[in-house]
Amino acid sequence: MVGEATSLDWTTEEHSIMPKHGKKFLEAEKKVDQDREYLPEEAIGLLKEVAFANFDESVEVHARLGIDPRQADQAVRSTVILPHGTGKKVRVLVFAQGEAERIATEAGADVVGADELIQRIQGGWLEFDAAVAMADMMGKVGGLGRILGRRGLMPNPRSGTVVRNAEDLPNVLRELKGGRVEFRNDRNGVVHTVVGRKSFTQDQLRENLFAFIDALQRAKPSGAKGVYVRSLALASTMSPGIMLNVPLTVQSGSTVGA
Repeated sequence: MVGEATSLDWTTEEHSIMPKHGKKFLEAEKKVDQDREYLPEEAIGLLKEVAFANFDESVEVHARLGIDPRQADQAVRSTVILPHGTGKKVRVLVFAQGEAERIATEAGADVVGADELIQRIQGGWLEFDAAVAMADMMGKVGGLGRILGRRGLMPNPRSGTVVRNAEDLPNVLRELKGGRVEFRNDRNGVVHTVVGRKSFTQDQLRENLFAFIDALQRAKPSGAKGVYVRSLALASTMSPGIMLNVPLTVQSGSTVGA
């Protein structure tokens, strides 16, 4: 996108043809001023008001960045530890063998294994939310790139999910289960991430949001020029999007890591 983002400009190409919305969505949409950029506290309060589904919806942030996703030196990929977690039980898989397998199991990994586990995944099994690999397993795990990569599940040194020392596994697992989230830009230069649930308090959502904004700023690639964060939208699983005031949100997020 060139220029300023408005309304739901962050929508990806795959969803450019919008489905017909139901009555509840249209009623919720009337409460959102699409020409306004809200302060974070206002947006969170409004979101809790317009999130109409009868289940505990995820709360998501969509950040459109001023990057060219085709350029390797402008790719954004990093992690953030949300202070209040995502509200979701995270199933963690670990590729390990020998002593590392024992440590991972004792540290609370949901699934641990080596060759047999790789074969299960090749057969279509994908019942986990995050994957960690010991460095000595990556020669074999690398063959799963086509399966895991497209789902954002491939262990990667940059995200801290490739571990060299087995003694580090307990801390990595603790972070993943406690609220560490990996984020990266899609092919349109947009980062999508979950920052909580509708049931979270406003303070919890605000603190998680600011933690993500701080991590996003720190992840700014060296090749990015001009305005880095072009637009920010807050939404729940089923609700309309609420545009955030970018300068004030970024400024608030920057105080987290100060």
